Amino acid sequence: MFMNLEGRIIVVTGGARGLGRAFAEACAREKAQSVIIADILDDAGAQTAGDLRLQGFDVHFMHYDQGDPESINAFAGMLAQKFDRIDGLVNNAAIATGIGGKTYEEIDIDTWDLVMRVNVRGVWLVIKALTPLLRKSALGGRIVNLASDTALWGAPRLLHYVGSKGAIMSMTRSLSREIGEYGITINAIAPGITIVEATEYVPQERHDLYVNGRPFHRRQMPDDVVGPVVHLLGSGAGFITGQVIPVNGGFVFN
Repeated sequence: MFMNLEGRIIVVTGGARGLGRAFAEACAREKAQSVIIADILDDAGAQTAGDLRLQGFDVHFMHYDQGDPESINAFAGMLAQKFDRIDGLVNNAAIATGIGGKTYEEIDIDTWDLVMRVNVRGVWLVIKALTPLLRKSALGGRIVNLASDTALWGAPRLLHYVGSKGAIMSMTRSLSREIGEYGITINAIAPGITIVEATEYVPQERHDLYVNGRPFHRRQMPDDVVGPVVHLLGSGAGFITGQVIPVNGGFVFN
């Protein structure tokens, strides 16, 4: 019952592929009224939305660039034209692929700024732009931010990404005290390395570190993360806010 999203309109950023696609599919299967996939990847986003519509779900794709404030505002405007409200937002979009492996001394300023612009500023601007629609939800607005357990254990050679995900955790806590008055909950999920396209570049030794360091000695798959996210979007999570929830098979605790 608590996983049922019936009647809810859910936005999933970065929903074209990987974990984002898994979240969009799960929301549709849990009877969300509509799911909006927002992504910079036009072909993949349209393909994912089309695949889900063929299964009978009401799924839409909308283009936006999380690094561009004007694009975020245009996306919010498109949403407002099509929907009178939204009930849930999954902030999944982020830069992760191909940026690891450098020490804090080796990271260049342009890459640092890009990661912060998309992973931190972009999340803030998406929340800022879509909160007016969330405030109109009669079901209680829900925001789920995707952080990372790298910020809980301090993964090395990934400082810009780790810093950006630590910021997401702090922003989640602070925002909970600002938007709670509107009946909106906001929480963060901190997954471990999950087997999707974005983690194909991760060195095998890092994968092995996670597998061997968990009470469950196996790889983490998208389905392992989907359940907690969908729960936080539903009616059963109306009194949970400002929390950071590790979902990593016990590799690190919070």
